[in-house]
Amino acid sequence: MLAALLGLVLVWQFSDSAACAGLAGPPVDLVAPPADGTVYKGKASHYDGGNSGGNCSLPGPPANRLYVALGSAQYAGSAACGSFLDVTGPKGTVRVMVLDRCAGCTGGKIDLSRQAFAKIADLSQGIVPVRYRAVVDPPLPGPLTFRLKGGVSQYWFAVQVGDHGNPVKSLAAKSAGGGWRAAKRGSDNYWVVDGGLGRGPYSIRVVDVHGHEAVATGIRLTPRLVQRSTVRMYDTTPAGAGTPTPSAPPNLSAGATAAPSASATPSPDTPGTGTPTGRDASGKPVAGAAGASVPVGCD
Repeated sequence: MLAALLGLVLVWQFSDSAACAGLAGPPVDLVAPPADGTVYKGKASHYDGGNSGGNCSLPGPPANRLYVALGSAQYAGSAACGSFLDVTGPKGTVRVMVLDRCAGCTGGKIDLSRQAFAKIADLSQGIVPVRYRAVVDPPLPGPLTFRLKGGVSQYWFAVQVGDHGNPVKSLAAKSAGGGWRAAKRGSDNYWVVDGGLGRGPYSIRVVDVHGHEAVATGIRLTPRLVQRSTVRMYDTTPAGAGTPTPSAPPNLSAGATAAPSASATPSPDTPGTGTPTGRDASGKPVAGAAGASVPVGCD
């Protein structure tokens, strides 16, 4: 009887652990952006980054000012920049863009903008428990953008990609008549080709962590100017489908191939626009559109 009772206890413990395994996720000291399909459990504080583009060196914060700073491990040397998280707190869920690195954030702690924090908790609380997860294929505000770093020349090439949705995995570039050159990611969210690529114009190939690939052409040697291409990283609304709804992880409400390459069109060097939105599994909007009350379990 004792052996049978012990067996039942072990089965119960295993089942309970399995049900909550997806919430714990891998150790957050693993140097990589938040993994798809994993819900991380941690805490959130808030800060005001002003008009800064953060450690991601963006022209500025997103227009809706819903952004987040990740600890060094999940910032992963800028690999997480420009991607999105759904964060659930006591009052609901908000979708935020990764903009910054939080040097003091460890063990799953994140730092939200004041506007984002206010969607999930009262600002007076300061720090609250949260769960968060990466958003796969979030709606895109427009085609890819490219911004060459100050100081670039025909002998040194450095470019930043915007409006890519998912984390960028690799980037390669070339001039007319030349071959593709792989770029190296910098911790400031610029991709660098040592030795340069000549005077341009350039073609740039971007691949994200989900295998989406896009090629833009006609990128000019113009430092600091945001140049908007006509190619999207992936199709946000495939033919015959409605607005995509991100799948919801356990106990957390959630909110392609690129088009043929084309020449880029310059646009002013201004903060990103567009508000990626989504709905949870019940059809309620996620903040970024609006907040929603979300039950969470497995404390």
